[in-house]
Amino acid sequence: MAREPGGAGRSGTRAPAAAFPVGGFCRAPRVPGGRRRQRQRRQQGDPEVNTMSSLHKSRIADFQDVLKEPTIALEKLRELSFSGIPCEGGLRCLCWKILLNYLPLERASWSSILAKQRELYSQFLREMIIQPGIAKANMGVSREDVTFEDHPLNPNPDSRWNTYFRDNEVLLQIDKDVRRLCPDISFFQRATEYPCLLILDPQNEFETLRKRVEQTTLKSQTVARNRSGVTNMSSPHKNSAPSSLNEYEVLPNGCEAHWEVVERILFIYAKLNPGIAYVQGMNEIVGPLYYTFATDPNSEWKEHAEADTFFCFTNLMAEIRDNFIKSLDDSQCGITYKMEKVYSTLKDKDMELYMKLQEQNIKPQFFAFRWLTLLLSQEFLLPDVIRIWDSLFADDNRFEFLLVVCCAMLILIREQLLEGDFTVNMRLLQDYPITDVCQILQKAKELQDSQ
Repeated sequence: MAREPGGAGRSGTRAPAAAFPVGGFCRAPRVPGGRRRQRQRRQQGDPEVNTMSSLHKSRIADFQDVLKEPTIALEKLRELSFSGIPCEGGLRCLCWKILLNYLPLERASWSSILAKQRELYSQFLREMIIQPGIAKANMGVSREDVTFEDHPLNPNPDSRWNTYFRDNEVLLQIDKDVRRLCPDISFFQRATEYPCLLILDPQNEFETLRKRVEQTTLKSQTVARNRSGVTNMSSPHKNSAPSSLNEYEVLPNGCEAHWEVVERILFIYAKLNPGIAYVQGMNEIVGPLYYTFATDPNSEWKEHAEADTFFCFTNLMAEIRDNFIKSLDDSQCGITYKMEKVYSTLKDKDMELYMKLQEQNIKPQFFAFRWLTLLLSQEFLLPDVIRIWDSLFADDNRFEFLLVVCCAMLILIREQLLEGDFTVNMRLLQDYPITDVCQILQKAKELQDSQ
């Protein structure tokens, strides 16, 4: 069940707003003179450079101390993670799994839970990445004689073939979206080191989702689905993705690209959650999760990035899925309420800016819909999105904090907004100009502490 905005406050204290230590993607300011000058100063024992390095090492040690305890101190982990999680040693991957309630606080149960969940995901693959009528030799199921129930022309809406055709409609939209995921980097078009052998094993007769898309006769234009009638949820920051499937490099047999793994995760989620299925934008939520887990330096965990991403994504969607359900828009847990709360927070913090936006009839729906629904994943480059998510996941009122982050983004460009007309301001809000996410998070922390 999605968490409503305005839950109970988190106990304990956080670091003051000005104390965002070096960690994750919050780096120390670059030393004047560039990297060569910084390297020279480090070699010469410059205390400023060496102090920042020692601070970073100290933060890594703090995380390691918390994570090696038999029972993880959740409040301490949240406090550390809120200021950015170091990427060294797979710390971020592990912390996210704990903060998203995939791993319990008791370390002793991790191995058994991971084994159970990964086997469960394998079972989902066996059951859902199927083509009716194809033999499942390796699963111990022999080919069945085609009966009326299995015939493609069976008019029964619950027949296996009708289910297959309905699934194709969802799959085509997923395929369209995941192929253009994070086009500013090549990661999702590259081959994964750990392809799904259950599907790609030549001994069995499973077809991949990619082949299923290529073979279908449905037209993707007829199944485009957008959650709120918004025709384009992508940001001007993002480059255009290739318009044709042929523009992607064809991988050799036995290989699959990272986007194909993401496609499988979303397809299985849609099958298991028919009430919401797949809605455009979910690909932008699963993308940073999968990227983080698939680049884990720990190869043993990296091998299971697909299964781990699926369950973390499922847990995250349990909290934000109401944003994707149009019928809930005007409820207290819906996206309209949250967008209005961004403006009400702005009204409390900066009445002049609030009145300016009101006078220009700039509604939060024009920009905050995408900010909130996609957790800012379209407003910044992937490394910065991941850094923002460190703080969101660490705060147990994480989506209350997201509202404050959005308010901070408005206040940080207040001078430009106060001077601009409607056209200029809409361009600013739809193509946000500030790229220093640590500045944004620090301002949001100041606003949160002043409430």
